Amino acid sequence: MAETKREIERKYDVGAGAALPDLSGVAGVEDVVDRGVVELDAVYWDTPDQRLAAGSVTLRRRTGGDDAGWHLKLPVSLAEGVRDEIHAPLSDTVPRALSGLVRSRVREAELVPVVRLRSARNLCHLLDAEGTLLAEVSIDGVRAERLDGGTGTAEWSEAEVELADGGDPAILDKIEKKLKKAGARRSSSPSKLARALAETAPKQNGTERAEPETATRSGKKAGKSEAVAHVVRETVGEGPGTAGDHVVAYLRAQRDAIVSLDPAVRRDLPDSVHQMRVATRRMRSALKSYRKFLDRTVTDPVGDELKWLAGELGVDRDQEVLAERLTTRIDALPRTLLLGPVRGRLRIWSVARRAGSRRRTVAVLDSKRYLALLDTLDALLAAPPLRPAASAPPAKALPKAALKDYARLAARVEHALELPPGKQRDVALHDARKAAKRARYTGESAVPALGKPAKRFAKRMKAVQSVLGDHQDSVVAREALRALAIQAHLAGESAFTWGLLYGQEEAAGADRERELPEVWAEASRAKVRAALGG
Repeated sequence: MAETKREIERKYDVGAGAALPDLSGVAGVEDVVDRGVVELDAVYWDTPDQRLAAGSVTLRRRTGGDDAGWHLKLPVSLAEGVRDEIHAPLSDTVPRALSGLVRSRVREAELVPVVRLRSARNLCHLLDAEGTLLAEVSIDGVRAERLDGGTGTAEWSEAEVELADGGDPAILDKIEKKLKKAGARRSSSPSKLARALAETAPKQNGTERAEPETATRSGKKAGKSEAVAHVVRETVGEGPGTAGDHVVAYLRAQRDAIVSLDPAVRRDLPDSVHQMRVATRRMRSALKSYRKFLDRTVTDPVGDELKWLAGELGVDRDQEVLAERLTTRIDALPRTLLLGPVRGRLRIWSVARRAGSRRRTVAVLDSKRYLALLDTLDALLAAPPLRPAASAPPAKALPKAALKDYARLAARVEHALELPPGKQRDVALHDARKAAKRARYTGESAVPALGKPAKRFAKRMKAVQSVLGDHQDSVVAREALRALAIQAHLAGESAFTWGLLYGQEEAAGADRERELPEVWAEASRAKVRAALGG
């Protein structure tokens, strides 16, 4: 059974033979307990082309200390030293509970031992006045040995400070001041493994490689487009040189989001399904909105597979949203209007549908079709199918794509508003919602290149999408409430409350329909053109 903890730690470079300074004077620390020296032996596993390391993910089998076993560390905020550590018991092979969490990176590749780290850890605990653990501080003497066919070794010493579970991160700054006064400096490597890989890298052309090769999250060597994407991500307020460069960088960011969110979805973390679905939709939307720049014979089949994935993720996400909406409605009702086992029936209905959707989502992520899609995305980004129009400057080409999406939205909104209230209008408004979402994504994708004009455009499209989205949610909620009312009636229960909630949702939908013309006026063609400078 795997267990998870949030790890917040900082690492520091220290000289060989260094000792910890006196930490008893750190504010809030009442006692420093020497825990002696612990011998740790860890073997790190990865693919032969180091796909996990490329994504700052570490997988190790460690003996020694009080947490022997398998450890998988997933980055949360590398800059702040925050990672989620999932622990599984010792075994000879990688536990299935952990191998699934790295499948989006590993895929069909083999996991093999790549580095062995043996550490002599001189450990102490910092306690407060009540004897509560504040942080663990250690000096580690590390010896690294390459296991993946190389013979490289390396040795170094480092200090490590790990915040206790539930501790105040402010204590880390106070400890750091003491360590820096003693000569310690923040480590330039995010982990022991990263340092070991760099310092034991095989020689090339008779000289030792200075830095590990840049890799994508799938572990493949980066090409020109990867370098462009890196510049886009790291340079604030500056877009890439051409519209095509910009689009490729945006697509790559969405691919990276899908891959990195995969473990969170498998772990059922809050909002993870939603975020993964959004990344999938954003990528598909970009392939459509920027068709002028991309070869559709290549991208259309990819878009079809992204639509499939978003649809599968939607089974789980839509049920989650619907259950939250109905629960909120029930919570707002006076007790006198809750006739029958309303909460219990909703809970049973929600759990049954949720359990089935969860199993289906995980099965999708384990499927060959999903893994093939990830490989296809890698291939697409390794050799982007750019058309001649992609060489245009972003400031000229991207607004045209946004205005085209706006025109599509305008036609759908105007058509929906011409229809009388009823099912046909509901369907038309739902189609308009999808167009609003696509226009919004196009605006958001253009922000790195266009700045504030694209932000203003995206904000207006989001306002339209929100009204249309709430209307569609009311339509879906009414369908669910009708089904719940039928179930209650057949079970001999009162259906009064379900009918009351149905009426509320019907009124909410009508309110959104009345609100739409005003919101749409704020997103008028003239204002949109002015925002984009068109």
